[in-house]
Amino acid sequence: MVRMLNEPGTQNSEPLLIASLLRTPLATAPHQQIVYRDVARYDYLTLKTRIGKLARALADLGIAEGDTVAVMDWDSHRYLECYFAIPMMGAVLMTVNLRLAPAQIAYTLQQSKARVLLVHHDFVPLLRALRAQLPLVTHAVLLEPDTTDECPFHGERFDYETLLAVADADFDFKEFDERAVATTFFTTGTTGLPKAVCFTHRQIMIHTLAVLGALASPQHGQSFRQGDVYMPMTPMFHVHAWGLPYVATLLGVKQVYPGRYEPTRLLALREREGVSYSHCVPTILQMLLDAPESATTDLRGWKITVGGAALGESLARAALARGIDVFAAYGMSETCPFLTATRLTGDDQATDGAAEITRRCRTGLPAPLVDLRIVDAEMQDVPHDGETMGELVVRAPWLTGGYVDDPIATAELWQGGYLHTRDIATIDEQGVVQIRDRLKDVIKTGGEWISSLLLEDLLGRHADVGEVAVVGIADERWGERPVAVVVPRAATVNLLDAETLRLHLAAFVQSGQIPKYAVPERIEFVETIPKTSVGKIDKKHLRVMLGAGVPEPPN
Repeated sequence: MVRMLNEPGTQNSEPLLIASLLRTPLATAPHQQIVYRDVARYDYLTLKTRIGKLARALADLGIAEGDTVAVMDWDSHRYLECYFAIPMMGAVLMTVNLRLAPAQIAYTLQQSKARVLLVHHDFVPLLRALRAQLPLVTHAVLLEPDTTDECPFHGERFDYETLLAVADADFDFKEFDERAVATTFFTTGTTGLPKAVCFTHRQIMIHTLAVLGALASPQHGQSFRQGDVYMPMTPMFHVHAWGLPYVATLLGVKQVYPGRYEPTRLLALREREGVSYSHCVPTILQMLLDAPESATTDLRGWKITVGGAALGESLARAALARGIDVFAAYGMSETCPFLTATRLTGDDQATDGAAEITRRCRTGLPAPLVDLRIVDAEMQDVPHDGETMGELVVRAPWLTGGYVDDPIATAELWQGGYLHTRDIATIDEQGVVQIRDRLKDVIKTGGEWISSLLLEDLLGRHADVGEVAVVGIADERWGERPVAVVVPRAATVNLLDAETLRLHLAAFVQSGQIPKYAVPERIEFVETIPKTSVGKIDKKHLRVMLGAGVPEPPN
């Protein structure tokens, strides 16, 4: 029998609540800066004051424990305040995905039962058009309002800074059950309506500590530690910006919030504020490297975690050439999201440069407390040989318990007691994981599997390829065949052709990295490749376009 401590009057029973993350920085770095563009600059003491004022203002608008407050803002100090104030008062923070279609935004606000919306003036016209579909919303608070803005809902106009200016900062934040829901947002899969996931205070707290441990432990770089200057380049509406603002606050580091992502602004903030740690999807990193201002900006020593999609070796090589300490990490919305990150050892750095780049692009090692397995269809572990593929399944204390009000999808997600990522991966003797493809994206041709991610990486190594996506298209003879969609670099847009790329891939066939049947017969050239709401390549859209004929660049 398990022995339990159940003594009356036990004092060590403090719940794991998000409010606890503020204690250390307020004690050790109270005057550290938090920066929003060139608009605002204040310290952690002021952050605490503004969190209290925001909670008081929301309470005065009728928000109580269990109510949902939705935020529609670019990355800002205001968003950071919402990350704390709303869950700390026992309410639920709903982060609205700004890149969804209007109908989807309305749906997510309806499903979350949001009562108050905090809205940047960029989205006031959208909300005004949607207000008939949002009967539960009682108030809208305008963030950084334009003087011409009107309230997007009937009733009094409220401005964020005006509310905070008159609010009492001494809000009485009470303790409550750590299993209370702190945040909610909606995943955007390839089929059906967005699905809601929720995370509790306990889950976010444990996730924060695990990410802190994972990013503080590497021997050589690939880290996020005290003394760094933090700037997110993953939207704060997307899975808590990968949970890193909570980590940054716990560390008490300088934080820099850039607003809307524009290459010129991001690079200027990097230089002016001394940013040393960021995270982003591959398309954002490519955008930074391609920006004209990049050529005159010193990028050395900038540590950048890349996730959301595979980090290709060509992109990693370009970043390393500029002095960026780039490395891959992996997770998903349902996992809060952090699961793995790669890191180099002394032995890795002693190898040749090509091997180091390969290691930096690996999916990596599990974070602390992550129970990670690669399994076959019967949930049996595959060999740890770095070659045998299976589905990646996981358990960890911070994973979502399921999709809100969707028991069927929840049962599929947690089949067999592990969360199913639907990613195909391998694992080696050292426990290093490598994602090979999404289960829905792996291409089966003539009974053999082809990794779309591997083909994308190899095509991306050609100097004239700016961006590439590979999908499987139905084929009467082979079942499926790979089709590549390529965006040429601007300087070579009229020079690159399909035969050149097939000859490029032939070298990898000769070296044994891919079989001959993996080389696409069909290669299409486009101006842009469609993306999902979180910046990933939209392969569902690509399959539709390619199945209908030659794709046209999306509007």
